[in-house]
Amino acid sequence: MVAEEAHRVREKGASGVLNGIEESIPVAVKELIAGGVAGGIAKTAVAPLERVKILFQTRRADFRGIGLFGSFQKIIRTEGVLGLYRGNGASVARIVPYAALHFMAYEQYRRWIILGFPDISRGPVLDLVSGSIAGGTAVLCTYPLDLVRTRLAYQVIKPSMTKFVGLSSSEDVYHGIQDCLKKIYRKNGIRGLYVGVGPSLYGIFPYSGLKFYFYEEMKAHVPEEHKKDIVVKLACGSVAGLLGQTITYPLDVVRRQMQVQALSRSSEAASKGTFETLGVIFGQQGWRQLFSGLSINYLKVVPSVAIGFTVYDVMKLWLKVPARDEPSMKASAEERKSHVSSLHSG
Repeated sequence: MVAEEAHRVREKGASGVLNGIEESIPVAVKELIAGGVAGGIAKTAVAPLERVKILFQTRRADFRGIGLFGSFQKIIRTEGVLGLYRGNGASVARIVPYAALHFMAYEQYRRWIILGFPDISRGPVLDLVSGSIAGGTAVLCTYPLDLVRTRLAYQVIKPSMTKFVGLSSSEDVYHGIQDCLKKIYRKNGIRGLYVGVGPSLYGIFPYSGLKFYFYEEMKAHVPEEHKKDIVVKLACGSVAGLLGQTITYPLDVVRRQMQVQALSRSSEAASKGTFETLGVIFGQQGWRQLFSGLSINYLKVVPSVAIGFTVYDVMKLWLKVPARDEPSMKASAEERKSHVSSLHSG
């Protein structure tokens, strides 16, 4: 009995310490943690599809016309099973801070807008604006890692790590994230690390905003008793990703082609801007190329966005993040209180 009582006391003490730590963590940091975990899990879950999609978007000659399963077989035959995850280290290294910033900035911008405009409607339009600005912020902060992820995924390497397929001897061979960042920076400076950022920003503003807009709009129509249901969250996230990605997909193709221009041996390798690259793709490769890999992207983006939103919501529950408008309402009430007291004291 004494031992059991001591065990209960220890458990209670540990629980109290954990609760104390949990309560001491600022809301913004909890949102960063929740977003980072959500992004890392979602990205790793769909990494093989992402690898094949990049190879299709960038028109590698040895992957044309062989389809999704043919591409999987070719990668496994050439590089082994781990080849399906080539570039995923850079992808996760980018997506964890990207998703963390994206979700946290979305919540933060949303709060700031509500505080700045107290009469604004708490509807999906607010989510559209907050999500768009948050997406742009996250892209600018993490773009070099997206560039590295694309260049690593573009290279096809034999298991011996000695022979790269499809690259001439004069072209850079990248051995990991750090090596890639160093070589790009040495060759082209900071500007080189942001090649293709234009279409990323043009695409992320509508995509990020629409993704949050559709997700929150659909959740608003779910009966209260089902709002915490994981299957419902997955369904809302799937549709949100599907709609948002379809609208902005051509800019994703433009971005990928700009990112690998320096690795291409064709005459098109000269540096081009967003709209010039868009014109080249449309004029020389045909309008269908602007949607190359879209079917794979549907297979990728639906589970990715669904998993991302669901893990984010679950992490917020675990970390006891207050209801979304609660911090804004508290801050707003405190502001009004201090304003009233200053008037009285005046």
